[in-house]
Amino acid sequence: MNDGHDHTHAHGGLKGIVASVFRPHSHDAADSIDSALESSQKGIRALWISLIVLATTAALQLLIVVVSGSVALLADTIHNFSDALTAVPLWIAFVIGRRPATRRYTYGYGRAEDLAGVFIVVAIAASAVVAGYESVRRLVDPHQITNVGWVLAAGIVGFVGNEVVAVLRITVGREIGSAALVADGLHARTDGFTSLAVVAGAVGVMAGFPLADPIVGVIISAVILVILKGAATDVYRRLMDAVDPPLVERVEQVLLTTAGVRGVDRLRLRWIGHHLHAEVRLSVDADLALTAAHEISHLAQDRLRQGVPRLQDATVHVSPA
Repeated sequence: MNDGHDHTHAHGGLKGIVASVFRPHSHDAADSIDSALESSQKGIRALWISLIVLATTAALQLLIVVVSGSVALLADTIHNFSDALTAVPLWIAFVIGRRPATRRYTYGYGRAEDLAGVFIVVAIAASAVVAGYESVRRLVDPHQITNVGWVLAAGIVGFVGNEVVAVLRITVGREIGSAALVADGLHARTDGFTSLAVVAGAVGVMAGFPLADPIVGVIISAVILVILKGAATDVYRRLMDAVDPPLVERVEQVLLTTAGVRGVDRLRLRWIGHHLHAEVRLSVDADLALTAAHEISHLAQDRLRQGVPRLQDATVHVSPA
């Protein structure tokens, strides 16, 4: 017995500030009260604003890199440019994701966002390689930096710019249920802390320790690698239709407490874009009439709508126990 449903729910909070800084937030707690079209429009607006803010921040930092020669600031600038450019594939994914399903793409185009995640991972990896190479090269061949005060100011500007973008992306991402946008926001927040590392390096140079600058550059490169590992893991899991085990348990609990359900024989969940799809096979009493079994399937679907965040479609099949 098959029934499709479009609905929305309220979103839960992040699981800890420290974890949220270094690990992209899971999609499985996301929720929204907007339609798919409205969600995409809000996501696109957030991406364009963040692109302008980060591009402006990175451009200001680049000017100071030219006049100062700071390799730590160069590493931070490269990563900020990289983070700004991630808005482009996400924007494309949001636009494509609004297309209706076709006879070829019967589930629609929601997976475009996951493909954009692959591009983001590649961009993060490239920024880590460039920043790491420049930092190690400067350690081997030290270079005196100038205008240290400007470097310090640029680090503060980088932190503020990234934090503004982080708040925007995370807020909108949670509202529309976009795992990629929330993860990109947490990525920007981590970039803000790397900008503070530039400030620490500048202070070290001002205190008479010139190697503080390339050392901070190496540290920033290492932080980027940590971000890369988390982002790659998250993208891989989405492409492989992974969901959080607690969400599976939640769905099972909803089904098992539904009147007339004897057991859950099979349960499959997958994310497509911002929405969850479920395929369920339930056991019911063998002597039930067809009408009664049909009512149980509808009751199970109604309870799933009420108790499972972002569930868009549920296919429920009942069979005798």
